[in-house]
Amino acid sequence: MTVQERIAQDDAKAAKQAVAAKVDGRLLDLSAPAPEGLAVQPILPGSPEALDILRHSTAHIMAEAVKALFPGVKVAIGPAIADGFYYDFEYSRPFTPDDLPAIEEKMAAIIKANQPFACQMVPKAEALARYRAEGEPYKVELIENLDAEAVSIYQQGGFSDLCRGPHLPATGRVGAFKLLSVAGAYWRGDEKNPMLSRIYGTAFFDKKELKEHLRLLEEAKKRDHRKLGRELELFSFHEEAGAGLVVWHPRGMLLRYLIEEFERQEHLKRGYHMVQGPQILKRELWERSGHFDHYRENMYFTEVEGGAYGIKPMNCLAHMLIYKSKLRSYRDLPLRYFELGTVHRHEKSGVLHGLTRVRAFTQDDAHILCTPEQVGEEILGVMRFVTDVMGIFGFDYKLELSTRPEHSIGSDQDWERATDALTQALMRSGRPYEINEGDGAFYGPKIDVKLTDALKREWQCATIQCDFTLPERFELTYVDSEGAHRRPVMLHRVILGSIERFIGVLTEHFAGAFPVWLAPEQARLLTVTERADAWAAEALEILRQAGVRAEADTRNEKLGAKVREAQLMKVPYMLILGDREVDERQVTPRLRDGSNLPSMGLDQFIARVGEQTRNRRD
Repeated sequence: MTVQERIAQDDAKAAKQAVAAKVDGRLLDLSAPAPEGLAVQPILPGSPEALDILRHSTAHIMAEAVKALFPGVKVAIGPAIADGFYYDFEYSRPFTPDDLPAIEEKMAAIIKANQPFACQMVPKAEALARYRAEGEPYKVELIENLDAEAVSIYQQGGFSDLCRGPHLPATGRVGAFKLLSVAGAYWRGDEKNPMLSRIYGTAFFDKKELKEHLRLLEEAKKRDHRKLGRELELFSFHEEAGAGLVVWHPRGMLLRYLIEEFERQEHLKRGYHMVQGPQILKRELWERSGHFDHYRENMYFTEVEGGAYGIKPMNCLAHMLIYKSKLRSYRDLPLRYFELGTVHRHEKSGVLHGLTRVRAFTQDDAHILCTPEQVGEEILGVMRFVTDVMGIFGFDYKLELSTRPEHSIGSDQDWERATDALTQALMRSGRPYEINEGDGAFYGPKIDVKLTDALKREWQCATIQCDFTLPERFELTYVDSEGAHRRPVMLHRVILGSIERFIGVLTEHFAGAFPVWLAPEQARLLTVTERADAWAAEALEILRQAGVRAEADTRNEKLGAKVREAQLMKVPYMLILGDREVDERQVTPRLRDGSNLPSMGLDQFIARVGEQTRNRRD
């Protein structure tokens, strides 16, 4: 009996709709034999698992189409990814966007043919011989690295691929798809390996879902923070300066200052102490912490007077040195150290992306040293902090608990204690969360906060890491109520994460139209004629003295042109100054959405902006 037949015994409708099944936590093809004595759960369209299966299957269909259209092409890998799928190919020339329509047409024919996906277990030696004969070196390499006597190969039509599966029952189950772009990608992500052509696409069960997704992609292009960063004169990158290194322009630096000042105020409210550590620390300290063994490839090193130093990729070491600078009592705890600390990490050039992936960035980093009895409440305090801040910026978010990775330091007991502390705090918070197996830091598990922006995309920002290991390595202690020396627990946490990354996300979230309290330029005075120039100069000084971030445009240009330029720069208020405004010493505010407010005095306008800034609401 097949899995599909087993499902049909309980629910004939579900058996027809299902794309695969889950049995004892494993995903299986509908055509697979049904295991005896185990419950079979249908995977239905609308579930995340079904979408992944659909997209992975569509990647195979794309590979079949490419093989048919481009003789001699070699196939590499083609996984499902967050918003679609891709497949890597080696060909005599790179693929271009002009190739995509023909590939889509061939894919549509394959889908219409409704070819079944068939899985076959093949002895490893036979599979190697098969793909060597077909001239598929990447498949051969993948099989050679598998520790298995047999491998699974999926066939649809005339195309076969090494794959774990599962897949759709047949190609005809693909509802809607679209090929999106092409790019270069090194085999296995290593620049020493051949450069392959990567084709990206996406797929959905429903055409309406595809249409909405494509709409969001177009909107994302308009909101691309790299594009807006240039247009709004926020920041730039320069090859002569180095890849992944941000140059902040006046408007961008002001935006950054406003966010950082907001952060300082919010941390001081919550009992944090501001600190700062050096940019470089001796190599021995990084060896002691475990960073040298577990994070060395992401670090930069330098030499000073014959001694080796590491440029810091994280801020925790200096914070522990501050803690160790004097004897601590249980009465001193918890201690919360906060630093807007600039760090440097060696990211490969292929993954650099605007502000969201850079080599030098500033973290709103804090380390909380507390007793084991305090750790649960401190974790909850950070979670409340996250909720408050994300609410101010208008983000919803979800939570993940990331557990011990394969390469880590610390005892099993300490990892269990840390994981339990985070789990208990999550349960007490009442918020749902998911488990992200094996993605914790090398020194401890963590709670990751994935915020959702205006385009429904998820971004990793805040994190809370629970660490029993580094306090042990650095011999941190406090004196308890009975005079005994005990080991504190350390929480590593960020709220926004990388300031650079957060500004990139924020720019796209607001499409560059930052709320009044964050706008680098809150108001621009626009004169209608030269007669208003004197009032513009006086009004500008009054506004600035009142704390309003304002500029004046007194050029001999038409008012319409001045308004358009201010709107392009996303200025919240354009203050029109004509003859009436000069005579009455008023301004007429125009909003960036094109609507107008009644004329008002400067005091009234200043009060309006002040209220919006204090309340952090437009």
